Amino acid sequence: MTTKHAPVLIIGSGPAGYTAAIYAARAMLKPMLVAGLQQGGQLMITTDVENYPGFADPIQGPWLMEQMLKQAEHVGTDIVNDIITEVDLNVRPFRAKGDSGTTYTADALIIATGAQAKWLGIPSEQTFMGFGVSACATCDGFFYRGKDVAVVGGGNSAVEEALYLSNLAKSVTVIHRRGDFRAERILRERLFKKENVRVIWDTVVDEITGQPGKAPLPPSVEGLTLRN
Repeated sequence: MTTKHAPVLIIGSGPAGYTAAIYAARAMLKPMLVAGLQQGGQLMITTDVENYPGFADPIQGPWLMEQMLKQAEHVGTDIVNDIITEVDLNVRPFRAKGDSGTTYTADALIIATGAQAKWLGIPSEQTFMGFGVSACATCDGFFYRGKDVAVVGGGNSAVEEALYLSNLAKSVTVIHRRGDFRAERILRERLFKKENVRVIWDTVVDEITGQPGKAPLPPSVEGLTLRN
């Protein structure tokens, strides 16, 4: 079993992880960053990014993360492709175990694993991911201005996304598998006041339908197959 030590160990390779790595490296702290399952984080599945400061035109999420990776490496970050499966915070130095079998020790530990979207888990979801299927309304809502959109879920996140989209889209259909929302009452009340929002209860999405895309045309979503 291999053991690697770093003064600063960073877990996660999204924007927060790379930013921490850049600052730590510039401070001569010799950071090591463990990339995780999806190197680059959720921006790797985002097509156009229009809210990143400094760019008037849209930039690609994967391209942006590639630049962050290069910058982190350039200033001296040791980037490791591994997945941390266990962390022990009760010992010094801190200990973390990787899926590769490697044990990592560190004097300081920065956990920047971020959030992970909860997907539906249906095959057609992968086909249209980034081309009409999104997990971030604030990231991609701009592209759905004046269109009919659907939001799946009934918690705070789903209702907040629906509220945001209601100001951009022509109509918003919220599809929830239960007969009532789990979201906070104030969010529910705000949603029900929206004239361009309707809710379909006790229903799940079986399939996302549309055109799979063929060069030079990208995939495009046309509808949903629902099951009550």
